[in-house]
Amino acid sequence: MGSPICIAGPCVMESYSLMEEVAQELVRLKELYQVEIFFKSSFDKANRTSVYSFRGPGLEKGLTWLSDVKAKYGLSLLTDIHESYQAVPVGEVVDVIQIPAFLCRQTDLLVAAARTGKIVNIKKAQFLSGLDMQYPVEKIKEAGGQHIWLTERGNMYGYNNLVVDFRNIADMKRFTSTVIMDCTHSVQRPGAAGGKTGGNREFVPAMALAAKAFGATGYFFEVHPYPDNALSDGPNMLYLNQLESVLKTVL
Repeated sequence: MGSPICIAGPCVMESYSLMEEVAQELVRLKELYQVEIFFKSSFDKANRTSVYSFRGPGLEKGLTWLSDVKAKYGLSLLTDIHESYQAVPVGEVVDVIQIPAFLCRQTDLLVAAARTGKIVNIKKAQFLSGLDMQYPVEKIKEAGGQHIWLTERGNMYGYNNLVVDFRNIADMKRFTSTVIMDCTHSVQRPGAAGGKTGGNREFVPAMALAAKAFGATGYFFEVHPYPDNALSDGPNMLYLNQLESVLKTVL
């Protein structure tokens, strides 16, 4: 097996300057370790806990920022969509279209993503097993999609908690050769921080190592230079300056 894929970036596009700061570090790591790195950030977080939470700059500005990052830094791009109409404009900019976990059974969304011809990364829902991902994969293939990734991000475990069954990685490899471990969303505490999501970023390195043992072919890390001040997912995001040490453990 070759070098694993790395997906990294801030949860949401807070500003273009933040995206540049992260992109500069990703380029350094990509060149230093000769690893394939995809820059990830969301233009709209449509599934925030509270209606008052920051959602992002929106589709138009977000795609402009992503285009600029790609032109300036040469990084491959990944972002998520929440509605079918977003697939075409997003597919004109990014290399990978991501389907959020809660939406992985939405047929129209999957079909729209598949028809762009881009790689489609489907995040496994918190309420599904790895074997259940057979059916979202079938929807992509029936719509003509040729390149499919699957991502493990944990399952609901009672209220405000997740647990990872690492057997899901092996199970999902029955359907695609590329299975990603989302090392940061898997340590979330959904809705557990008073109207927003909490988390335990200290477990991120262990999540990556455990996933490696189970055969993961890629790793997803949301990173931020100052995660405690981040506008989304701060408690589970990794400090940007810690990404290198974690990445080294899985290379």
